[in-house]
Formats: sequence, C-alpha cells, structure tokens
Amino acid sequence: MKYKNNSNRRQALVFKRFGRKGYSLFNCLGREVLIGTLSVATLTYAKADGVSVEPLRKDSISTKTDRELTLDEVSITGTRAPLTQSQTVRMVTVLDRKAIQAAPVQSINDLLKYVAGIDVRQRGPIGAQTDITIRGGNQEQVAILLNGINICDPQTGHNAFDYPVDISEIERIEVLEGPAGRVYGASSLQGAINIVTKTPQSSSGDVHVEGGSYGYLSAGARANVSGGAWNNQLSASYTRSDGYSRNKAGGLNADYEGGKAFYQGNYNDAWVGVRWHAGISVKDYGSNTFYGVGSDDQFEHTLKTFTALQAENKAGAFRLKPSIYWNHGEDRFEYFRGEASKVPFNYHRYDVFGLNLNGYFDWVLGRTAIGAELRNEDLVSGNLGEPLDVPHHINGTDRYYEYGINRTNINLMFEHNIILDRFTLSAGFVAVKNSWNHMNMRIYPGADASYRIGNDWKIFASWNTSLRMPSVTELYYSVGGHRADKYLKPEELSSVEGGVKYASRGMEVSASVYYNHCKNLIDWIRPTDEGADAPWQSVNFTKIDATGVKLSSNIDFRQLLPSQHVLEHFNVAYQYIHQDKKDYPNLESKYTLEYLRHKVVAGLQLHLWRQLGMGVNYRFQERTGTYTDVNGNTCLYQPYALFDARLNWQSSRYRLYLETNNIFGKKYVDYGNVEQPGCWVIAGAMFHF
Repeated sequence: MKYKNNSNRRQALVFKRFGRKGYSLFNCLGREVLIGTLSVATLTYAKADGVSVEPLRKDSISTKTDRELTLDEVSITGTRAPLTQSQTVRMVTVLDRKAIQAAPVQSINDLLKYVAGIDVRQRGPIGAQTDITIRGGNQEQVAILLNGINICDPQTGHNAFDYPVDISEIERIEVLEGPAGRVYGASSLQGAINIVTKTPQSSSGDVHVEGGSYGYLSAGARANVSGGAWNNQLSASYTRSDGYSRNKAGGLNADYEGGKAFYQGNYNDAWVGVRWHAGISVKDYGSNTFYGVGSDDQFEHTLKTFTALQAENKAGAFRLKPSIYWNHGEDRFEYFRGEASKVPFNYHRYDVFGLNLNGYFDWVLGRTAIGAELRNEDLVSGNLGEPLDVPHHINGTDRYYEYGINRTNINLMFEHNIILDRFTLSAGFVAVKNSWNHMNMRIYPGADASYRIGNDWKIFASWNTSLRMPSVTELYYSVGGHRADKYLKPEELSSVEGGVKYASRGMEVSASVYYNHCKNLIDWIRPTDEGADAPWQSVNFTKIDATGVKLSSNIDFRQLLPSQHVLEHFNVAYQYIHQDKKDYPNLESKYTLEYLRHKVVAGLQLHLWRQLGMGVNYRFQERTGTYTDVNGNTCLYQPYALFDARLNWQSSRYRLYLETNNIFGKKYVDYGNVEQPGCWVIAGAMFHF
C-alpha cells in the first residue's frame, strides 16, 4: 500500500501494532512524542544525516505543494528550524562530496581556500595549523561544528581545526556567512562551518594511500557495517611530512606527523533517529616561527577527543532534538624545540561539556523553534587563568597545572518562520549569559526575509546580531612578549545584508552586499615605533564598520550544453571588503588591521577521456596590513595568485589521482615570516569494496 506521506504511514503502523484503541489514543495526543530519546546537535542538517525533515503542514500558513517540499530538496538551512532550500532565506555555501573529491587538497583547511568569503591563513600545510576567518574577522569569531556539535577550542582558535576525521570521510561542508547567534550560539560572531561526515546506507569499505613532495605520506581505511535500522562505521588515517623548510642550524622546522580515528553509528526507524560518534586527533608539528622570530625551531603537540550522542523523534507535531557532548583537548608548545631549559614549555588541558535541548513545531501561523544550550568550559594550564587552590600534576613531567578557569555559557533561542508561496520571514533572538566576569544576560535579535520572483529569481535581506566571548589565551596569555587583559569585554556585531540570486537550468548567479558594525573587537597590537621587542597586548581595539560585496557564478555545462562532453562545471566568485576605521600608523595588528581586501576564486572541471577528468583551480588574494620581518623592518603584505590542478581517474571500484598545488612555485606568506611551500606534487589511490 502506498501512503501520501510519512505521517499517514506512521498512523497505519500504529493501527497495526496497537489496534483501534491505540490508534484513537495516538490521534487524541496529536501524534505527540511517544518515545523519549537523547540528542541531536543541529537544526541545520538534512538527508545525509539520516534524519528526515518534514515540510510545514498544509494547515499552516504555507501554501507550497507536496512536490515543492520533497525531502530531496532539503540539504541545509540558515535558520534555527529546518527548512527546504527554496524556503530558507540566508545564503549558505555547501561543498558536497563531488566537489571535495575533485579538489586538489589534502585537508578541509585547504578545501576552504576555494570559498570566496573565507580567509585561510596557513602557518603550515596539510592542516598543521590554519586560522579560518570569515568576512574579515579572526579565527576566534567562527563557530566550528562536527555533525552539528560545537567543537570550538576555548583556549585558542589556532587549534580549532584539529578535527578527528580524514577528508575522505566528509560528506559535505556547510558554510554560513555572517552573524549566526540564534542558530549556532554565542561563538558564531562572523559565521559558522559545519563538517558533516558520511554514513553509507549499505555495508562497505575503502582504503587510500598517497605520497609526494617533501616526504609526504598519508594512508587510511574505513569500514562500514549496516544491517536493518543499525549502522556502524570506523575509520582511521595517518599522515606525515618532512616539511618544506629548515632552521638556521639546518634542521627541519616544518615537519608534521599526525593520526585520526573516528567511530560513528546511528539507529533509524519510523519513530526515532539516534546518532553517536567518538573520535581522536593527535598532531606533532614543527612550528617554524609561528609565534615570534626569537626562535626558528618551535614545536607543538596537540591531542583532542570528541564524543557526542544525538537523536530526534520522528512522530508527532512537536519535534524534540536534545544533544549531549564532551570535548577534551591537550597541547604542549615548545618555543625552543626540546629545550625547556631556555623557555619552559607551555601546557594546557581543557574539557568542554555541552547539553542542548531543541525543538520545533508547526501551527497555523508557521513554524516555531525553541532551544536551550548549556556549555561548561574547564581549563587548567601552566600559565593561563587564575591560580588554582589545588594544582594538578601534568602527566609525564615533574610540573603542575597551577592556573585555570571555569566558565559556563547559557544560550536560550527562539525563532519563528512564516512561509508563504513566494515570501519567507524568519525572526528570533538568542539570549546569552556567561559566568565569566559575572556577565548579565544579553539578548541578540535577528530577522531574515526573502521573496521569490517567478521561478528563477530570489531577493533576500537580513539583519542579525551576535557576540563572542574572549578566548582564555586572549584573557591570560602574558608570557613571551605578550601582555593580556583578563577584563576584556565580549565582542559584539550587528550586520545588515541584502542580495539577489538567479538560478535556472545549468546556471546560478548571486550578488550580495553587507554592512557590519563591530564593537569591542579583540586584537593583539603593539607599537611599531618601539621596535621588535615591544610587547603584544590584547585589547578591545576599537569600533570598526565593514562593507563587503560578494559576487558568484556557477555554470553546469552538462545541463547548459548537453551535446558536448568535455566541459563539466565552471565557477568563479569574488569578494571585496572595506573596513572603515581610524588609521593607526604606528601600530601593528595581528588580526583586526589585517584582512583580505580582494579575493577571487575560480574552478574549471573537465572530462578528458573515458573516466579521466581534470580540475584546475585559481586563487588571487590581496591582504591589507603589515608585519615585522626578522630584521625589524615593517613590510606590507604582497598580493599573490596561485594555480592548482588535479587529474582524476574514477571507476566504481577505485580512484587514481595526481595533483599539484602552487604549480608555478609562487613565493608567498599568509602570516609574516612564515613562508609557504612552493610547488607540491602528490599522487594517490583509493580502493572501494
């Protein structure tokens, strides 16, 4: 028997299992939640997560047809409650599985270079350490999520991208640009990046290995077992490289070695969906001159573990989505590698516990979402925080964690969505209270609206606000030429954005402009007229107004020109940012005064012969700001352009590829005094079974 929708199917199942009385009780309760479950992390995922998202009911204000609201249309929303792509207002960039496989990259960090709105500032390749920023902000202002779970590092955003999954395990990456407080909470001042892992519906496995320049080697494997409503998957990978540079003494100072392991499982039936994961990431890498020119042989070790449990009920008018997670991190920084007698090593350890309780329901006036989040951050350190009453021993050493900080953040969210045939309105707020510095509760509202013109055009506008709590490093790092201020205020941002989007057969074009008003921005600055030994100070720097313009175009030649078989896909995007702020000629900034004024990205995908394809990527960047070189001279950042390419032979059972990054060996820096590698060639293979 065929059913019109999932609701009718569930009613039939209830009648079959519990008889007429049970069916009547089911209807009397309004098909409310009959099974209590733990956990779901995000309200912005869809079909790849194995959890359905139903459209608004026909008795609500929506007038869309069933055909327009199919599950296949759902991939991501920029709202608290899940909506289809045609309904959602904010523009979200989605890097899907096919785009990931075609890109000449070895890490998620590298992949994000091809998003125009993201600034990827590398201190080391293959994901050693990368600062990811959005719309001219800094690495502390972006929420990083793994399957919807917040994995932000409370100590420092420099290590935020130590995730436990290999890039081959990624299903898609979702990028939401602009303040996202009412969707992702207080850490998403400038946007959010959600990494979604794949979970095949049938039992499968694969292995991969690749190697190349600078002693690079990477290998990994994955196995997935699926049976009935259950699915379990385990993956692991190992990566190493000699590095591409040496210190003055002739030793390698950009070497890398790391491993990842990730287990995930899920259970799905007609009533409930449950998902869980546990992962670990371990990295050791030469830090070159990452944090100063006083040493050209720095070193860092990081270890992180991630666990989470997620679920949702699939029956009833009210969808309940709670979640619980625990993130643990440890790191050791050596300013002089292996020589603690010169400068004592820095040790840090943190534990983050989080609990979310989210839900949404449909009624005659639309879809309403409510949520609450409790997040506790506990950090102990050798030099960060307040003095501890009882010091904790540091494993493997004769030292103790003598300092620490514990703070709790509470988020309360509300959002309502009105969905008409062509018009969508989403409005709500996040209320935030943090125990740090006895911060009172603050409310940050926002609203998004869009209107569809015909079948191809959409215009949209939004106004959103958010905040960001200082990291522990910004509050307390007062060693090695740094002077922190533990009384820093939270950063605040309000943003207005508008734009237009055209999408038709084989072509998608969009244009948008935004205006950000930033208050109490946190930055590390120092006076240049006091020489290279002047201390870096953490300050609430100033109020900054920023205007940005973004243009993008995607062409699918397979739809536009189906008679030809060479051209597959072409995309190009450009972002321009102008910050209006007071000029400080005698100050050097690490973040606020440095941003990408111009960025252009382009990619062309070709089908050459049979199963052989080639992708070519281009990236141009022009950064404002200055840095002090090893000789004490003030230098301007120079613009640069890079070309990358990848040859790919794809079959159902295996994939072979050859890729080259920085084809023409361009010399460039993302951070002063940390020169990036030249031409890098890698060959690899993946086998499926």
